[in-house]
Amino acid sequence: MTTHEPHELTIDGRAVPVVTANTVVVGTGSAGFCAADRLWEFGQTDVVMVADKIGAGASRNAGSDKQTYYKMTLSGGDPDSVREMAQTLFSGGAMDGDNALAEAALSARAFLRLCELGVPFPQNRFGEFIGYKTDHDPRRRATSVGPYTSRSMVEQLEKKVARNGTRIYDECRVVDLVVRDGEVAGLLVLRTDVPHDGEQSPFLLFRCTNLVYATGGPAGIYATRVFPHGQWGASGAAYRAGVHGKNVTEWQFGLASTHPRWNVSGTYMQVLPRFVSTDADGNDEREFLSESIPDYGRQLSLIFLKGYQWPFDVRKARDGSSLIDLLVYRETVLRGRRVFLDFRRNPVRDELDASALSPEAHDYLERAGVLFGTPVERLQRMNRPAYDFYLQKNPYVDLETELLEVDVCAQHNNGGLVVDAWWQSNVRGFFPVGEAGGAHGVYRPGGAALNSGQVGATRAAQWIAVQRTGAPLPDEEFAAVAGPVLGAAHGLVERATARAAAGIPDNTGDLLTAVGELMSAKAGPVRSRESIHEALDQVRAWLADYEATVAADAGSRRAVNRTFLVRDILTTASVYLAAMADYVEHGGRSRGSVLYTDPDGALPQVGFGEDPARELELPEIFRFTLDGGALDGEVQEVAWSPAVPDASPAAAAPGASAAVRPDDGVRVDGSGKVTFAWRPVRPVPEDDDFFENVWREYREHRNVV
Repeated sequence: MTTHEPHELTIDGRAVPVVTANTVVVGTGSAGFCAADRLWEFGQTDVVMVADKIGAGASRNAGSDKQTYYKMTLSGGDPDSVREMAQTLFSGGAMDGDNALAEAALSARAFLRLCELGVPFPQNRFGEFIGYKTDHDPRRRATSVGPYTSRSMVEQLEKKVARNGTRIYDECRVVDLVVRDGEVAGLLVLRTDVPHDGEQSPFLLFRCTNLVYATGGPAGIYATRVFPHGQWGASGAAYRAGVHGKNVTEWQFGLASTHPRWNVSGTYMQVLPRFVSTDADGNDEREFLSESIPDYGRQLSLIFLKGYQWPFDVRKARDGSSLIDLLVYRETVLRGRRVFLDFRRNPVRDELDASALSPEAHDYLERAGVLFGTPVERLQRMNRPAYDFYLQKNPYVDLETELLEVDVCAQHNNGGLVVDAWWQSNVRGFFPVGEAGGAHGVYRPGGAALNSGQVGATRAAQWIAVQRTGAPLPDEEFAAVAGPVLGAAHGLVERATARAAAGIPDNTGDLLTAVGELMSAKAGPVRSRESIHEALDQVRAWLADYEATVAADAGSRRAVNRTFLVRDILTTASVYLAAMADYVEHGGRSRGSVLYTDPDGALPQVGFGEDPARELELPEIFRFTLDGGALDGEVQEVAWSPAVPDASPAAAAPGASAAVRPDDGVRVDGSGKVTFAWRPVRPVPEDDDFFENVWREYREHRNVV
């Protein structure tokens, strides 16, 4: 087995180390490690992995009170089937049927593989893997190992990859893909552990036939996010290389603590904490939910439902539990206040009046034996690990004595880079898996993302092991295609560090903060046509001027690293904002986890009392119209390309802005263009299970076609 040591090539007149392998897996989360292990198991051992930081990322550091894994039913007498599960996934809207079928068909295989590797999913004494019902789940397909389900997956997969002997290159920032004629040829990274003193190249090239891209969702585009520190994503490099996006407008938002970052779903809400807001200094405490939900029983019942219905769902914003998300958003974004959960005291009244609860909430809490005491006492009784979690984090929070600051945070991108039925993108040899890949629709069952990551990684590995076993480009051809990519990266660093040396302050950190805050304020869970265009104009201007204005201290590896990170985030943000603008132009309305302001729509309603249809006195940006599934049968694809000569006024001056043109769906400015295509969803494939035919084809090519 090759050790995958780098060897030096002269490219673009510079000596640079090059690592050669059939397949490079980028990312060391559960999807990345699964892909590397599956490749090894399928016989493709010429594999190397790359990470910006092995210990970072959402798989290893994210979770909830009971992080869910979704798979086909493997217990009890409830009927289930591959086709039924596929239909559940497909019915989420704007999801391709072949992806849904693959995720259902391989769910048991992927799940049982994790069990065999040592992930302790619970089973009863007869060996059934028990389950429970999660959101958007008609069965009991969900399971969990506790707050850190994905971390347990990563740890066991990592051990297996280590036993395989797969080489991992850590401390590598993705800079750009190397693509020739629509096919992957390699990857350029910045080595963040190498001093930029000229003694050795800070850049490293990977020459390969395939790239499995397990870089996670583009978390860096939002400031208000529950993604863990160190999870940024690297989608911008893919978009610059011509990889298309799919359903990128479809984000999932939900309530989360901000210090530390953690989803406050499930038990955290079911124990009925008190919601309070303060001014920026922590003064002027108010129980703000009562302002819009004065009915005591209704308020408590909605808080309880927030545990079941944790993600913000605009369908439940009219008079359901997602009204709470909007009221939190009003406090933090619109009023500039801070919001906290108080587990020390009951909402509204000192003593809990359980008789005011809805029958659903009352029965659940009665069965759990917690119709007593304070929220923290109920939490300690129902789910002690959820209480202990905050005692073990940095910063440390004791829910018995302290308030827990929360906000409505970006939690997951259901869309992403385009994938086919084998998780290959429109660029041959490029396979986005996990959250980087846009395999989901508008809605998905809780925990479906963990299953999708394992299935997508397996499918990509199958295709590579059978269909893409060829050698990478020879030295001369690789140098020719990698030269411009390497030269451009060197040029960006040289210009940025020269500005800093000339006295211009390092601005990479300020830009990183600014783009995230802009996206959270203008393009988060509440968006309008106007706010999207305001953000798009600003991001386009930043991106168009970036290479002429960015300044980075040459002596700071962090600053040089951020030079490429910020460019990646700006590229991604420009694609996502343009897609949001196109969604509105296409007639898109509020759906999923996003409220699009509609002046002709309706405001949320009280939903109880003498006048249940009375609108609440809320800001006009909360006025919306539900999509009602109008676009469920369509998928939006998006493509970004470098600036091209254009006679339009928008292209006349770098950084100039142009309006979205509904006639051709193209937005052009000095930094490039974004194009859109709306297509019908791919249907769930028809049954093709006549055994003799499938068996014959499997013997011929393993049905990897």
